[in-house]
Amino acid sequence: MESCWRWFGPKDLVPLSHARQAGATGIVTALHEVSHSRVWMPAEIEARKALVEAAGLRWSVCESIPVPSAIKLGGAGAKAAIGVWKDSLANLARSGIKTVCYNFMPVVDWTRTDLRFEMPTTALALRFDMVEFVAYDAFVLRRKGAEENYAPDLLLRAEERLKGLSPEAVQRLENNIIAGLPGGEDSYGRDAIRSAIALFEGMTAEDLQANLEAFLREIVPVAAELGASLAIHPDDPPISLFGLPRIVSTASDLRRILGNVDNPANGLTLCVGSLGSRADNDVLAIASEFASRINFAHLRDVAIEADGSFVEASHLEGRSDMYAILGTLLAEEAQRRKEGREDHMIPMRPDHGHLIGDDIDKPTNPGYSLIGRLKGLGELHGVIHALSKAGL
Repeated sequence: MESCWRWFGPKDLVPLSHARQAGATGIVTALHEVSHSRVWMPAEIEARKALVEAAGLRWSVCESIPVPSAIKLGGAGAKAAIGVWKDSLANLARSGIKTVCYNFMPVVDWTRTDLRFEMPTTALALRFDMVEFVAYDAFVLRRKGAEENYAPDLLLRAEERLKGLSPEAVQRLENNIIAGLPGGEDSYGRDAIRSAIALFEGMTAEDLQANLEAFLREIVPVAAELGASLAIHPDDPPISLFGLPRIVSTASDLRRILGNVDNPANGLTLCVGSLGSRADNDVLAIASEFASRINFAHLRDVAIEADGSFVEASHLEGRSDMYAILGTLLAEEAQRRKEGREDHMIPMRPDHGHLIGDDIDKPTNPGYSLIGRLKGLGELHGVIHALSKAGL
């Protein structure tokens, strides 16, 4: 597998030299500063690529070209937005960046309620607390129809939880949920997110599925012609948020997405933590079923609770069998080599990491501190080397 490291560009608090020291050879990045409404130009891509290569690394994966709401909504604005997306994809591929991760989550990207949850080790982790999310949605944001989306007992617990939060804690909760996490596509204030949600009012899962399929039918042939590999990222968390449909959450969702536009260029980002945060997802089974379509892997794990809450665990210590999942990915790589596939090496990155050591007191991008990811990558390397030595 190709060991990669997410880097948010020249303003990232973790420099490229540290990624190389951690054992990465590839970089996962994007032109985060470019507006969603315009094409990524070849000169911009080449300049970013040159920065990466000057550090002795290569730009292995683009994560991500944002998919704007116009595409998710369908309608009059979708055609032009898809055209911009295709042109950016083509410019990346012509510069040699041929693996492109993206997601199709409406309005909000990956979401957490607590960015500094203390673990038994005293490390700090990212957490999604279902009760606190419902408290925000129903009683702070006061989203229209919110109370229809949750069970009465959950609403009662959420209302009681909110009563115990200070104004500062409520503000922190709001910032965590809607102000945008690293790599997310948008940042909102309270009025702005209400307006963004309202645009999707009445949209069903079937509507969103149709809009995703229309998007894929446009971009997959372009990717295939360019020799590029697309890698849709699962919803994080893989449940409805703010009453909006999420359609990349389960094995059945992936069967539909990969089967309806059945082309090797139409592939998956296997995000173990995202898929694993839903109790009815068997991530090992998903990895096995869709192995030939896994174009990128995010390796982290979670511990889940009965109400849908979860906390990000250490990379080898959550509910999924990371040892077996890595074995599945290595077996897939061997099969690809046997078939003569050029894409036989699957890029992976340690996805997030706990705040540990002196990173706890430093400014960091949530989930993307140095030491926690370095520790995670080292652990993953250990498993990979053990499996390889065992002939797997």
